[in-house]
Amino acid sequence: MRLSPPVSRIDAAREWSCGNAARVALVSLLLGTLLLGGCRAFRHKDEAAGSAESMYTRATKLLHDGSYQAAIKTFEALTARYPFSDPARQSRLDLIYAYYRQREKESAIDAADTFIRENPTHPRIDYAYYMKGLVYFERTPNFLERRFSVDLAERPPQDARKSFDAFLRVVTQYSTSDYAADARQRMVYLRNRLAEYEMHVARYYVRRGAYVAALDRARSVVETYDGAPATRSALELTVQCYQKLGLTELAQDAAKVLAANFPNAPSVTHKRHWWQRAPT
Repeated sequence: MRLSPPVSRIDAAREWSCGNAARVALVSLLLGTLLLGGCRAFRHKDEAAGSAESMYTRATKLLHDGSYQAAIKTFEALTARYPFSDPARQSRLDLIYAYYRQREKESAIDAADTFIRENPTHPRIDYAYYMKGLVYFERTPNFLERRFSVDLAERPPQDARKSFDAFLRVVTQYSTSDYAADARQRMVYLRNRLAEYEMHVARYYVRRGAYVAALDRARSVVETYDGAPATRSALELTVQCYQKLGLTELAQDAAKVLAANFPNAPSVTHKRHWWQRAPT
């Protein structure tokens, strides 16, 4: 039987050297590929950042120039293409203002709500609340209300309440905000508006003979909207309703409160029918 000749140490060393060289070449090739891919990734990231910045610069210029619709499209494209970039986060705030100036009120409110929901700790969240309040504050009457000159005091103030709540958030939670002073002034107007609507409802109840319901509305005005001009009307109506219900002592107490707060207010007396008057 023929046996294979034994492998010499020189041949074994040569084979090991060749195999090791191949492995080294393979590892070098892999490392080169990874480094090349990493460089490309960094380059793409830098390019993306540059593109996001350039898009934001372009959108901001359009906004300042008054081209609100074009600015909106650019801001929307930026947030869709680079959603996690810093320009995209700023764009979500700018979109609220762009929608507001374009008179797309519903889109502005949606954008503000989305920003508040997704960025509860953002340092400029006060701006989102303020803009939300401003959009509700400036909602105009519809066509029929303008056409027939409808008294806004008789209009259910859903938007006024939402505006008041948004401004209240700015004033109470972000008292040092740049928008707090303006929000506080607008809240005064809204408070008066809401109080007058409550009195409109209270007078309706009086006409219907629902004096208890009217008292509830008047009490709400006094307790909730203290300082509003409608407070005096609320106290006067309270005296009248107690008189209508025959609650003389409560009517007298309410009259004292009215006189203490409004010394120049005329006394509120209950008109009696002719058969209730004492004979002369």
